[in-house]
Amino acid sequence: MKLKLAAVVFAGTALLSGCATTNVSYGDAQSVETLTTDFGSTDLQMIANKMVDDMLSFPPVIQMTQSRRPVMFVERIKNKTQEHIDTESITDTIQNKLINSGKFRFVDMTSASAMADQIAYQKQSGMVNQSTAVRTGGHIGAEYMLNGNLSSIVKNAGGKSDVYYKFTLKLQNLQTGIVEWTGEKEIRKSGKRSTFGL
Repeated sequence: MKLKLAAVVFAGTALLSGCATTNVSYGDAQSVETLTTDFGSTDLQMIANKMVDDMLSFPPVIQMTQSRRPVMFVERIKNKTQEHIDTESITDTIQNKLINSGKFRFVDMTSASAMADQIAYQKQSGMVNQSTAVRTGGHIGAEYMLNGNLSSIVKNAGGKSDVYYKFTLKLQNLQTGIVEWTGEKEIRKSGKRSTFGL
């Protein structure tokens, strides 16, 4: 009897969940997103566009990329806010825009460990024809490092919230330690908490 009752409940639940529908539609990934004062997709896009445009239009950077494509790596952006923000996504977007500008080449430090494992496998496993194995010592060293921080100041009062974001980025010469370029982007977002039913 208990088994039959459980089966009926399960079937009823499945039927009800099957009847529930969710309307899904595609939106413009570039449109302005203003659902909350939290860091969102629009903020990411504004930061990436502003930083890349500023860096590529800086006279010394124009000069250093005039006749060649310098090699750089991007250190993951540090999140100094109280929010959980995927700074790797910001890093990837900036790197993608710089690569597609045709001005720089990149080494990817996030995959360095995986590459080392693969090279070790090719050399030591006995499974790889050594005439086709990758030789060690052939990687190109980065000349520049790109790194930055994302910080915020949040204030709440009387049902209103004000969030100030500051993003800083700098390009540093690894040989000399000199900061060749630095930039920042500020974003201020305000919101008002609505009262339920009003």
